Amino acid sequence: MTVAGTILACAMASYLGTGPVLVEPPSQAVETGQSTLSLEDLDALLEEDEAEESVASLNSSEVADIIGIVVVLGFAFFSFARKSVALKYISFALSIAYLGFYKSNLVSIVNIFAILQGNLPGFRYSIPWYLLIGFTVVSTVLWGRLYCGRICAFGALTQALDRILPSRLRIDPPAWLDRRLAYLKYGILGGVLVYFLSTGDFLIYRYVEPFWMFTLNGNAVMWTLVTILLIATVFVRNLYCRYLCSVGAALGLISNFTVFRIKRWGECQTCKICEKACEWGAIDGPKISVAECVRCDDCERIYHDEKKCVHWIVLRKKPRAQTAASS
Repeated sequence: MTVAGTILACAMASYLGTGPVLVEPPSQAVETGQSTLSLEDLDALLEEDEAEESVASLNSSEVADIIGIVVVLGFAFFSFARKSVALKYISFALSIAYLGFYKSNLVSIVNIFAILQGNLPGFRYSIPWYLLIGFTVVSTVLWGRLYCGRICAFGALTQALDRILPSRLRIDPPAWLDRRLAYLKYGILGGVLVYFLSTGDFLIYRYVEPFWMFTLNGNAVMWTLVTILLIATVFVRNLYCRYLCSVGAALGLISNFTVFRIKRWGECQTCKICEKACEWGAIDGPKISVAECVRCDDCERIYHDEKKCVHWIVLRKKPRAQTAASS
C-alpha cells in the first residue's frame, strides 16, 4: 500500500467510528524498535509514489507516440548502418510523413532557446521529444550530422525533390562560392541567438526556419518566404540545409567533436571522384569538412565499390605490375 493509501485508510477508520487513531510517542517507538518518519521522508515517499503512478498512467496515444519516434529513429539508423540508397529513401518517407506532416516534430531553433533558458518540458509528457533531442545530440557526437542527412523532415523533403526534379534545372555554385555561402548559416545562428537573448521573442523562428510549414499554419509573409525558398531549392539543391539552417549550424559546431569520422585512403590526395559525387560540398580534395558533412553515404558507398574507388583499382593492379616486373 502506498503512503497516500495508508493515510486515507486511517482517515476512513476514524470517520466510521472504529476508534481513534493512536499516535505512539517517540520514546515508545524507540523502545519497540520502530523508526519514525520525518516530514521530508514522507514527502520523498509521496513523490516516489507519484512518479510510479505517472509512468504507469501512460495512455495508449502516448505509448503510440513513443513507439512511433523509436521506429523512425531506429529505421534511420538501420538505413545508415546498411549504406543502402533504397533504405535511405524509405527513411526519408517515414520522416516526412511521421515527423513532418503527422507530428510536426523537428529539432528547431526554439529548442535551443529553451535549452539556453533551462526551460525544458516535463519528461512525463514529452518523452518523444527527449528521445529525438537525445538521439540527435548523441548521434552527432558519434557520427556527425546524421539528423540533418536522414531524419529532419524538411531535409528529407528537399533531398527527395532533388531526385524527382529534372537535373537540367540544377545550378551548382562554384566551389569557392559554395564554401563561403556555407558560413552564412553560422551568422544566422549567431544573429538569432543575440536577438532572442536581447528581446526574449522566440517567435523569430517563424522567419528563419521553414519547419512550421508541416503544420500548414502560417501568415502571408511566412508562406511567401517559404514559397521563395522552395522555388530556389529547385535550382540549388539542399539550399536551406547547406546555407541557411541555424539548427544545422549548431549541429555543425558539435560535429567538430565527432568520434567516428569517414576514413580516407591515400589515393584520396589526388582522386576527385568523391568530391564530385558529394551533393553537400563537404569534400575538398583529401579533406572532408565534418561540419558540412551530413553522412549521406554517397562517398562511403564509393569507398566500398571496388570497381569505382581508385584505392581498390590500384590494389588490383599492383600484383599484375609485380608479376610483370619479375618476369
